[in-house]
Amino acid sequence: MRIPIYQIDAFTNEQFKGNPAAVCPLPEWINEDVMQKIATENNLSETAFFVQAPSGYELRWFTPKGEIDLCGHATLATAFVICTYLDHEGKDIAFQTKSGLLEVSREGSLFTLLFPSREGEKCDEIPESLVKGLGKAPKEVLKSRDYMAVFETEQDVLDLELNMEELKKLDAFGVIATAKGKEVDFVSRFFAPKAGVDEDPVTGSAHCTLIPYWKKKLNKRELTALQVSERGGKLYCADLGEKVKMSGEAVTYLEGHINV
Repeated sequence: MRIPIYQIDAFTNEQFKGNPAAVCPLPEWINEDVMQKIATENNLSETAFFVQAPSGYELRWFTPKGEIDLCGHATLATAFVICTYLDHEGKDIAFQTKSGLLEVSREGSLFTLLFPSREGEKCDEIPESLVKGLGKAPKEVLKSRDYMAVFETEQDVLDLELNMEELKKLDAFGVIATAKGKEVDFVSRFFAPKAGVDEDPVTGSAHCTLIPYWKKKLNKRELTALQVSERGGKLYCADLGEKVKMSGEAVTYLEGHINV
């Protein structure tokens, strides 16, 4: 079988920045084990697979270690592939996923994602493995799918001394570290070592928790965000209540085929 593959840098307008995702269009679903092996071979934080459906597309995401229920940057990357390479007509794309219906719209080079809000609940106690894993104690911790550790300053987030073995002990998918930004509303980093991703360059799904938190703290519905990983990426965000909106750009790094 010959499967098209695109590697897209998402949440950036420059190659070698943002978050790279592999995207594989399929004529129909293939064996899940084969999709997992492709994702493991790609060794990117996520590989997206999609098929056309009667109303839009069905979309699935795999890390090198397993399937996940939500991924922002790989969704943006998939929308970019559909609009750039598959002659999609119109500005809107609908994806059926494990997290329900996800909607993406395009305006020029900017792609806007509507994702479910995942507001965190404040933790009365800070897990010991979280402090050891980040190398310092945050001022506040919340939990949704992920733990979210809130620090005083942007520099605190940049200066974390990470211990991935400690972070693996936590009862959550991943860990968000965040603080108020200097030149943007807030900054963040994201770690998911249990999923085979020590640090994710830019994480759309983490912003499902970040956006409602910073909306309340800053009393702003529209927010700008910077994920301060080595590659970095900028997001334009808005809190819509039950959903959050995040926008970004994307560029192609690679296009080719897989023979399996």
